[in-house]
Amino acid sequence: MTTLKVHVEGVGLWSAALGDFAALQAHMQGAEPAPPPARPPATALPANERRRAPETVLLAVEVAGQAVAMSGRAASELLCVFSSTYGDQQISDYMCATLAQAPAELSPTRFHNSVHNAPAGYWTIATGCHAASSAISAGHASFGAGLLEAATLCLTEQRPVLLVCSDIAGSGPLREMSASRDTFGCAMVLAPQAGDHCLATLDLTLSPHAGQWLRPAPPAGAWHEANPTAASAWPLLQYLAQGEGSCTLAAAETLALHVVMERRA
Repeated sequence: MTTLKVHVEGVGLWSAALGDFAALQAHMQGAEPAPPPARPPATALPANERRRAPETVLLAVEVAGQAVAMSGRAASELLCVFSSTYGDQQISDYMCATLAQAPAELSPTRFHNSVHNAPAGYWTIATGCHAASSAISAGHASFGAGLLEAATLCLTEQRPVLLVCSDIAGSGPLREMSASRDTFGCAMVLAPQAGDHCLATLDLTLSPHAGQWLRPAPPAGAWHEANPTAASAWPLLQYLAQGEGSCTLAAAETLALHVVMERRA
């Protein structure tokens, strides 16, 4: 089967404990980096937008900005793929409760921010990006599906692509359904050729699977298991932090994405 080869030029990351990729690298080496601020800074957004934007948007914009800054690319020129397992669970919980109790009181602004591609819209407007963008969801395969979409787009168009994957903590009954208890986001800038900013090369190969558990059992109490994006992305992110490794991600209900990472020579 054809192998897709793409090159990682930038990585962004945000969680309650780790505020960027450097913090993850320090964590992997046994250090305890200082915790980030309570809210993602999302400095790419104008101040007024930052005050009004929901957590899903702040999270996605923050990790996107980190990855683009590391890559040295212009945000306005990057194709974008945004991926989320559940979207904005807090707004979804609010809308369900409001529709059940007082539907006439539903906020148009919060409804506007509930759509799955809201983070992509905020990002492209703030950065003046007119390149194509997409927002996808594939349940617990959303990270792998997003990586596959971004890599395919990168090689088909022969252009760098920004991949942004994020989920926030659940709220209300949705929290019980999603089991998402923490906020986490990550982003990567992928390029079709290795350049000066290349951090690593990813070889991606698709194969069918029968729905078996594709990730090794996590250690008890592992922090990344409290968020669907973190749980899915963790195998690849730890290898990016360490410099080499391989893993298998779910890219769909019946598709596995095998990833072999090579450190740049």
